[in-house]
Amino acid sequence: MTEEPKRPEPPLTGDERTQLNGFLDFLRATVVWKCSGLTDEQARRALVPSELTTVAGLLGHLTLVEQYWFNVVLNGQEDLWKEALEADPDAEFRVAMQTPIEQLIAAYEAECERSRKVVAGMDLDDKVPFRGDREVNVRFVVAHMVEETGRHAGHLDLLREMIDGLTGE
Repeated sequence: MTEEPKRPEPPLTGDERTQLNGFLDFLRATVVWKCSGLTDEQARRALVPSELTTVAGLLGHLTLVEQYWFNVVLNGQEDLWKEALEADPDAEFRVAMQTPIEQLIAAYEAECERSRKVVAGMDLDDKVPFRGDREVNVRFVVAHMVEETGRHAGHLDLLREMIDGLTGE
């Protein structure tokens, strides 16, 4: 893979919601690009001292955080990872290391689509209960996911360059 994919450019103008969602969708597409076209072996290859910081591991983690922040926190659904993460805080990384990369990409894209639908039905100022007696608003979750996805897209950028030389924003 040498060609940069078509990714939705974040809008240069627009309201806060449009721009936050635009940047998040750009970063999500970047994650998919950086993970696409790899073999399962390449996606699982440990290239840094943290053996779980692999393309597959990071994609599994990003799928989990999409599911947690949007579906569990904002949408009030059951946390399907709770028990596994209590037993092993890195469970999503380990599960991803055993999952074919194409399946990981499809699961990530499906989770991102679910996240978009959750946010579409809410205002940025809407608040939900969070971890006991606290609250969190939609704006925090979307901004946090821009940060989280951007940070890990950077990790994926470096890993991908180390795997096969693919570079690009």
